[in-house]
Amino acid sequence: MPRVTARTSPLHDRHVAAGAKLADFGGWSMPIEYAGGGVLAEHAAVREAAGLFDVSHLGTGTVRGSGAAALVDACLTNDLGRIGPGQAQYTLCCVPDDEDDAGGVVDDLIVYLHGPDDVLLVPNAANAAEVLARLAAAAPAGVTVTDRHEEVAVLAVQGPCSAAVLEAAGLAADLAYMAFAGGERREITVCRTGYTGEHGYELLVAADEAGALWDRLLEAGAAEGIRPCGLGARDTLRTEMGYPLHGHELSRHITPNQARSGWAVGWRKPAFWGREALLAEKQAGPSRLLWGLRAPGRGIPRPGMAVLDGNGARVGEVTSGTFSPTLRTGIALALLDTGAGVAEGGELAVDVRGRPQPVEVVEPPFVPSHVR
Repeated sequence: MPRVTARTSPLHDRHVAAGAKLADFGGWSMPIEYAGGGVLAEHAAVREAAGLFDVSHLGTGTVRGSGAAALVDACLTNDLGRIGPGQAQYTLCCVPDDEDDAGGVVDDLIVYLHGPDDVLLVPNAANAAEVLARLAAAAPAGVTVTDRHEEVAVLAVQGPCSAAVLEAAGLAADLAYMAFAGGERREITVCRTGYTGEHGYELLVAADEAGALWDRLLEAGAAEGIRPCGLGARDTLRTEMGYPLHGHELSRHITPNQARSGWAVGWRKPAFWGREALLAEKQAGPSRLLWGLRAPGRGIPRPGMAVLDGNGARVGEVTSGTFSPTLRTGIALALLDTGAGVAEGGELAVDVRGRPQPVEVVEPPFVPSHVR
């Protein structure tokens, strides 16, 4: 079969020039780390100063027309009535009740509410087309769903110095958490959000203007110690926060209830995809629940590794695992059987290549969050 070439970001030339290590991520060739420091240095920059990420693999789509917001609200889990124009919201696209795996998660995404007739969606790379196709199929006459994945680039500035970087670049920085500014025509949209647990921003810009914005942010942040960061550091940062990654902590087979993401469900809403299945599971109690694991030893838990109780019986599975640059030890997220009596502070083990590695059960985040 012919080899499928990964799609490239509008910033691909910048990454190559900076000596980035590139890898496929959701069908996109994206930087994992850069020459001159790697994941540990990039992680530290975000925790201590500022990091600049290219996350243009994330999808973008618009839902426009009379009743656009009502359509999104009736399909996705969170309650759009909780926010107003100029605010963003984390939400989930779940499998409808009339399909197999009802209540499972097709994707998690951010909704930008411009108004009742204008909504912007930012889903994950691999799932963007399906999310938009599902909404398009459900859209009433007069509402148009448009895939803008190739038109829009997404950058993120994260870290305690991120506000100073944006101010030096002449961009809006004085925003409440999950509020955004801009977005008309070719103007840069700045939203006070991110995926690292630090004060930060995500910026949406026309793809053909992304390179100029990247250069502008690096120049403006030089005095603050900004450095370009790849998806390797993004993963260690989000794991320290306990943030879910679709395909790991959320999937068609892992529900919001199991992943402790029920806070992103508008339980009182009359309708959203998967509502009945999720309500039934919530009432009965999920059969498994997401926990954090901290490994005091040298072994690093990795996805797919079995979690064992004191008798060596399997009680769950690691969904994400890495070395924590902040804590200097192994950490993991794992789905554990609720019938196993797991509690915070409990002791379990992870089967690391045939050897039980002791771990402590904790409730994330593993390190303090500074997002608000």
